[in-house]
Amino acid sequence: MAYGFRSKALALAISALILPACAENKPEASAPGETTQQEAENVTAEEVADKTSKLIGKSVTIRSNAINKISPSTFAVTDDDFFGGDTILIVNASGEAQELPEGTELQITGEVKKFASADFNNEYKLKLNSKDYEKFEGKPAIVAQSIALAPKPGQVTTNPDEYYNKVIAVPGEIENVTGDDVFTLDEERLIGAEDLLVLVPDNKDVVPYKKNVKKGETVVATGTLEKFVVADLEKEYGFAWDDGVKTKLEAEYKEKPVLVVNTIYPSALPSSLEK
Repeated sequence: MAYGFRSKALALAISALILPACAENKPEASAPGETTQQEAENVTAEEVADKTSKLIGKSVTIRSNAINKISPSTFAVTDDDFFGGDTILIVNASGEAQELPEGTELQITGEVKKFASADFNNEYKLKLNSKDYEKFEGKPAIVAQSIALAPKPGQVTTNPDEYYNKVIAVPGEIENVTGDDVFTLDEERLIGAEDLLVLVPDNKDVVPYKKNVKKGETVVATGTLEKFVVADLEKEYGFAWDDGVKTKLEAEYKEKPVLVVNTIYPSALPSSLEK
């Protein structure tokens, strides 16, 4: 039996960029000055439902906490901000079980396909009962290759144990930029919560950061949450801060959560989802 959480607005961006569900999935970098499809075009859940033919076969990324679980491998996201509401079926083809926590948004990336339960059972080795999916037959579904928790900065800093060593996708406004590889994501909405420290490895596979790391920019940073331990971070990621920066960071963030990113891109979230 399905259960639901309160819906918020659903943002959906057409994307050639597959955001990682695990650390091994690495997107390709854009050429300097190039606009990615993800930055160039955004569509709503309503448009996904209404323009199926245009989206079939395309990769999309959505963020939502409007979740109705149907089975261990399927759930639906519902957008109530548009007249009548629209429900899109998500089929988890990532190969990893995914928790659906109440109050925490998910970021989901996958291919849009027209749903047919028999075809999906054969193609993805599922055992979907067609009676449970009658309302989805012939409608757009997203076959998810990547599902990541998408908490706000303050949710991470107030409860880091929930997210350590997991890939998460965190939206926020950039503050306190230190060179090309250190900044914070601002937390204004959760009273008493701290900003989240973000580190950008010197890695060509990080997409793209120098263009996007500007104070005041609203971005989504995707990466792995770790504890701030200088020796470990320098060894694993090759950070080489000067003594002044290192001393400042250790004094403020030692043993605190830090997001080591592998993707940064401009946020396309509607205002209702950012609240």
